Amino acid sequence: MRTLVTGATGFVGRHLVPELLAAGHEVDALTRHPDRYTGPGKPVGADVGEPATLPAALTGHDVAFYLVHSLDHGDFRHRDAAAARAFGAAAQLAGVSHIVYLSGLGDPADNLSAHLRSRQEVEGLLADGGVRVTSLRAAMVIGDRSTSWEIIRGMVEHLPALAAPTWAHTRSQPIALDDVLRYLLGVLELPDTGSRAYDIGGSEVLQYTQVLSRLSALEGRPALQVTVPTPGVRLSALAASRLLPFITGVDARTVRSLVESMRNEVVVRDDAIRRLVPFEPMDYDQAMLAALGARAKRRRAKGSGGS
Repeated sequence: MRTLVTGATGFVGRHLVPELLAAGHEVDALTRHPDRYTGPGKPVGADVGEPATLPAALTGHDVAFYLVHSLDHGDFRHRDAAAARAFGAAAQLAGVSHIVYLSGLGDPADNLSAHLRSRQEVEGLLADGGVRVTSLRAAMVIGDRSTSWEIIRGMVEHLPALAAPTWAHTRSQPIALDDVLRYLLGVLELPDTGSRAYDIGGSEVLQYTQVLSRLSALEGRPALQVTVPTPGVRLSALAASRLLPFITGVDARTVRSLVESMRNEVVVRDDAIRRLVPFEPMDYDQAMLAALGARAKRRRAKGSGGS
């Protein structure tokens, strides 16, 4: 089938495009600068923030993967809502039959952070155009150059001691990049039962303190963790946004939004996807090893003159 991938140069998108090609699909990569695109697939010029550019770019495609967000902008919720609304409407006009969206895991009934609330709002806004939308809700994706993973890895590798606020005992269900890709491709084969959101996750549920300590142990860095009382997650996020950009390379706005989301439990509550796209997800150690191995390979390639 003919597919269009938005965010083709982003963390998930640049891995998804070659997987789609290997599976025999025709792939176009939506980009604001098609003349600069050097990745696999065919570049198609458009901007989700410019609605007028979307119908022509979407025309002729069976499926569109929606992998974009504006987390590094102060008004990301408004920007993402406007972009999703425009994309869904343009997809309907262009005759697209299916939109696949990578969303954020979290109980909608919970007091979700602005980041997670925005991710789930986008699900409905994409579907408002009338096109079937399959949303895959994930917690932290473990993979080389994943924003959340880079924050975790940077903390473990650069801080001699980790101050763990009381809310860092919140549970999470991280998932390996390879497993996310398997789900993204797998839902293409599902029968059309209308728009639906699915929870996806790895094989383990962990507290954030365990996420940090397991990586410390794997790398042979027995970092000291001290649980400290804090006034709240927002003040902790503000403090993190002043420190972590220097050791992770992630911008301050994104750090703050992601740390604020750590107050929410992000675990799979409905495992229906496991029966529809059956395979055994990686455990956390396997996911970490894959991410660290990919990083080492990339750094070796860069050192030898590769990209």
